[in-house]
Amino acid sequence: MKAVILPGDKRVTVVERELPKPGPHEVLVRTRASAICRSDMSIYYGTPIVGGEGAGQGSVIPGHEAAGEVVKVGNAVTHVKEGDRVAGYLALGCGFCEYCLSGYMMLCNQWKCFGFDVHGGDADYFVLPERNCLQLPDELSFRAGAVMTDMVGSQYHVQKQLGVAGGKTVAVFGMGPMGSAAVLIGKAFGARVIAVDVIDHRLEQASSLGADAVINSTTADAVRQIRALTQSRGADVCIDCSGNPAGQNSALDAAAKLGAVAFVGESRATQINPSDQMLRKLLTVVGGWYFPISEWEEIVRLVIDQKIPVEKLISHDFSIDQAEEAFRAFDQRETEKAVFVW
Repeated sequence: MKAVILPGDKRVTVVERELPKPGPHEVLVRTRASAICRSDMSIYYGTPIVGGEGAGQGSVIPGHEAAGEVVKVGNAVTHVKEGDRVAGYLALGCGFCEYCLSGYMMLCNQWKCFGFDVHGGDADYFVLPERNCLQLPDELSFRAGAVMTDMVGSQYHVQKQLGVAGGKTVAVFGMGPMGSAAVLIGKAFGARVIAVDVIDHRLEQASSLGADAVINSTTADAVRQIRALTQSRGADVCIDCSGNPAGQNSALDAAAKLGAVAFVGESRATQINPSDQMLRKLLTVVGGWYFPISEWEEIVRLVIDQKIPVEKLISHDFSIDQAEEAFRAFDQRETEKAVFVW
């Protein structure tokens, strides 16, 4: 089978690999869609943000947002069958600790990440534990299923956690794929959504997804504009998807008293003023990182019932043979969400 390998230093190769064999509790999936995520760029550079060294040295097939058809099941598999349409849940946990049992498998002390620690979906086939198979209804395409496994699911969980609903204003900072998903979910929950970015075409995309107002923070003071749009209160919920200090600080500054802020964009360091930005506003501040597997059915129902156009988050499709161009273009932000399709 063909598979993508990322040896680091922005190198991409497509290699021939032996067809994987599922273990007793695993299934073999023929890949139909596998999306590129901004976190994949850490492997592309050779500095993976999660997982062991293998992910950054080309020994692990990347791709943690994948969907396809089950073609073979292990002899101990009981609930998944050949022909099932599934998407992959990226966190592989021990299955028995308090975090796994509550659905938060990514918090397991022994967790491994699909596409970082173990081979992922940027290949003709991939293997998953049975318990990591997310059933994909016929109403949803494989492309939709792939993007729902990360950014759509992550935004659903964090916005549900922060009580996003009708009558509330949500400000989203950073209109990359994750920020665009935040717009879709915020609107599905009935909120008023304000989108902030530095690139006009991304703000145009946010408007097309339903954002009620857009702000280019290179030409306007985003915090001041948000306060002007909220009778000086600030946004009830601010979500930073940019991962940069400016966006993170703006999210804290633009949040209303008794409001909430979620940090979703990956970041290694920033400087904030907790007293003025958090304590004296009595803010709720959370980290937004993936979703518990138990919420998948809720996410699917929301997308289907409200006809959320999740495929509009995808700007480009590529074949696996175009992997080098796909990663280069995504890295240079010439694409928004990019997906390998079969």
